[in-house]
Amino acid sequence: MHTRAASWLRHRLGRAVVLSYALALVLPAPGLWLRRPHPFPPSHLTVHTAPLLLSLVLFSAGLRVPVRALGALLRHPKALLAGLVLHLAIPLAVVPFVAFLLRRTPDTDGGSGLLTAMILVVAMPVAAGATVWTDKGEGDQPTMVGLVLASTLLSPLTTPVLLATLSPLLSGGYAHTLADTGRLAESGFALTAVVLPCAAGLLGALVLPARGLGRLLTTVAPSAMAGSLVLTYVNASGALGSVFTRPRPLLFAAALGVAALVCLLSFVLGRAAAHLLRLEAATASSLTLACGMNNSSASAVLITTSLPDKPHLLLPVLAYGLLQKTAANRIVTRLRPAPVTAGA
Repeated sequence: MHTRAASWLRHRLGRAVVLSYALALVLPAPGLWLRRPHPFPPSHLTVHTAPLLLSLVLFSAGLRVPVRALGALLRHPKALLAGLVLHLAIPLAVVPFVAFLLRRTPDTDGGSGLLTAMILVVAMPVAAGATVWTDKGEGDQPTMVGLVLASTLLSPLTTPVLLATLSPLLSGGYAHTLADTGRLAESGFALTAVVLPCAAGLLGALVLPARGLGRLLTTVAPSAMAGSLVLTYVNASGALGSVFTRPRPLLFAAALGVAALVCLLSFVLGRAAAHLLRLEAATASSLTLACGMNNSSASAVLITTSLPDKPHLLLPVLAYGLLQKTAANRIVTRLRPAPVTAGA
């Protein structure tokens, strides 16, 4: 039920993400304009571009979920429960290890700034964009949507727990900052921008006839993929300009190294868990993606809001966002389910 445009974009999604970052670097002005709220005076309505784009991605994901398969997921929740446990356990294993390594560096605060950024990334719910990569790799979409929804619904509880547990690893006032930032994360954003749009998509998949659903998907599917790329561009535009006005090569290298290490360990642990659970290829792909793909867009917004005087902390967040999409592209290619041959 995908259009030719959606298929074309899906097979080039990895390169398109890199181009989105490059465009944000050389032409950030449109992205900065899109980041601002846009009021409509006659109706007193204010439009926020990023939440709208996120809602479009989740609405499309909900439309593509076979509702019966989602019911089967609830009856056999092994992958869902494993994903939620890993979503909490991996940060508690990875972040202390990275903190131990950073303590050996000459940084005066033991890398607490970089570590703060990474904690804010790994404490976020599963990224909504993971549903796009699941679709690209023909993975288990019900499992992925279930993990996005469940991790988002639980985030008002899990995010403060993770932040409080990991904050003793920080020094130089960053622990207090992390606590303040955690309060900003406990808002209604997750409900309005993630849960409700996805629920609307699921409702559409349930009540629409097959022909009507197919027609709707031919419009929504390519729009959602394009929307995820625009969202990547908008988030990157808000940070790259301020970061590169005063280049700091050592900081850039450290941010890239820390982000790469956290990203690699998260995906590796997720892949190992999928292997131990003996999951099918489609489900293993979705579980692995969920372990490594966190909502870096939300992390970037939180840092911009709570630490406006430290734009350099956005570097590891942006690096993680790019690396997790690059890793996702490789994972969905390697774990793509084998095609069923005729007569098999």
